[in-house]
Amino acid sequence: MRFLQPETLAEAVASLAEDPDGRKVIAGGAALVLMMRHGLVAPDALVSLARIPSLDSIWLSGDLLHIGSLALLRDVAASPIVRQHFPALAWACQVVGNVRIRNQATLGGNLAEADYASDPPAVLLALDAVVNALGPSGERRIPLSDFFQSFYTTSLAPDEIIQSVSIPLLSTDTRMTYLKYKSRSSEDRPCVGVAAVARFDGEQCADVRIAVGAACEIPVRLPEIETSAVGLSLTDERIAEVAEGYSRSIQTLDDLRGSAWYRTQMIRVHVRRALEAVRDGRR
Repeated sequence: MRFLQPETLAEAVASLAEDPDGRKVIAGGAALVLMMRHGLVAPDALVSLARIPSLDSIWLSGDLLHIGSLALLRDVAASPIVRQHFPALAWACQVVGNVRIRNQATLGGNLAEADYASDPPAVLLALDAVVNALGPSGERRIPLSDFFQSFYTTSLAPDEIIQSVSIPLLSTDTRMTYLKYKSRSSEDRPCVGVAAVARFDGEQCADVRIAVGAACEIPVRLPEIETSAVGLSLTDERIAEVAEGYSRSIQTLDDLRGSAWYRTQMIRVHVRRALEAVRDGRR
């Protein structure tokens, strides 16, 4: 197997485009190396991003926060910028796996893998994040709502590489939370993950976004149910109605962390808890 180390992102894209079916991009390698060891993928060559400068940066530009694709989950979790503007994202990155994984895995790799049982995607979906990708035809901005397609499948073309993730800044009175429910060990991946982002005008909910991950093939938002709470007070009864709507509408899956039936019940519980947290100003 060849190990290619381009010096620029353009070189990496050109290298990948030479054989998009036979070459794989490697960043931290936390997911790809495991897949290779299990024989799930067998690339002819690996295109490493390690020598490309600035891909691990986290910076503000105008009304956007940008996170480079090579930013380690550990660094996203510890970033003062992320913790100030998007504490739920910092927390989601902080609870991925264990310290060894967080020290190796990158945010771009986490998204590109499209593992359904992961923490950051649900939060990024609730935050209206955008994936910035580069391919032979130039740059492309992919809303996270369009990025995940199905199990381990994204809308990235075979010859595209994630450059960064961009997140619109929110007003300072916005509240957010991420709840990770683990049904097995303390270092396990989530059985259900729920992200909630809300803004209030007095007692009324002016905006709310709820994303559920790990319980289904891809993270899910249900805008028609979200809007049913906008302009109203988040009473216990209304929160219960929203939670019930999410549990009824999401097609859950079975795996070692829980049955489809069990996940449906846990969606109801954790959507309710997440909305109660943002209503009451808890993280």
